[in-house]
Amino acid sequence: MSPVPEPMNPTKTSHMVGVSLHAEVMGNGPRTVMAHGFTQTCRVWGSMDSILATDHELMLVDMPGHGGSAHVLADLTEGAHLLGALGGNAAYLGYSMGARFCLHLALTQPELVSSLVLISGTAGIDDPDDRAARRAQDEGLADQLDPPLPGGGGADSSGGGQARLDSFLRRWLDNPLLSGAPTETDGFAERRRNTGPGLASSLRLAGTGTQLPLWAQLNRLTMPVLILTGEHDDKFTGLGRRMADAIGENATNVVIAGVGHSPHLQQPALVAEQISAHLGSGR
Repeated sequence: MSPVPEPMNPTKTSHMVGVSLHAEVMGNGPRTVMAHGFTQTCRVWGSMDSILATDHELMLVDMPGHGGSAHVLADLTEGAHLLGALGGNAAYLGYSMGARFCLHLALTQPELVSSLVLISGTAGIDDPDDRAARRAQDEGLADQLDPPLPGGGGADSSGGGQARLDSFLRRWLDNPLLSGAPTETDGFAERRRNTGPGLASSLRLAGTGTQLPLWAQLNRLTMPVLILTGEHDDKFTGLGRRMADAIGENATNVVIAGVGHSPHLQQPALVAEQISAHLGSGR
């Protein structure tokens, strides 16, 4: 198991020539670009996307290693550049993994981001040893999705990939952090559109452990920022409050009562109402 190295500094953008992310567009109005979480796709937003689409044009993006972008191998800096190249000048909304991509974009190309919405996001793990431990953990998960060949000869391309992916997805959704989302909104069938190697590349290149801590840079964000977390998600609610404090007066921190790490899947109408109010005030 090879540890993933520390990533590039997010103050630098990279350019992946000829590479683009897959996206689907719905609704009419000012554009909001939406970046999903790990193991999801652009179609896993519960009913929140349908609600927001009544007065917003939504660009729903398959993030690197996922869905129609499963072939795209990109770290957080490269993925943020691809996201901005696709979405252009817009509001950007990210959930969990997607929040980290959107945060990188807002810091590296703030001129593209009119408003920022971060759902259950983080600005990184402070301690280098903790980051290394998280990278090792994610490498272990990646090996479950895309097992290396015996003898260290690269990935295993033998059969059984879909069964392996299905087993991983069931274990992932059983994580207590993700509990509480109704089965009909967890998007299991849509998550099966992913591939094991694609998700493994996401973990190895853009997992939480690869993210250099961005806390000291958050005060550079000048656009309106909405930070949403769930009341029962103590860890990310604490991180959300810390982010809001570091950003300053242009940040709004909202804790959704009675929900966990996926507030938009558990209370889509309430979360959409908060987002619509924020996007309206940010334009």
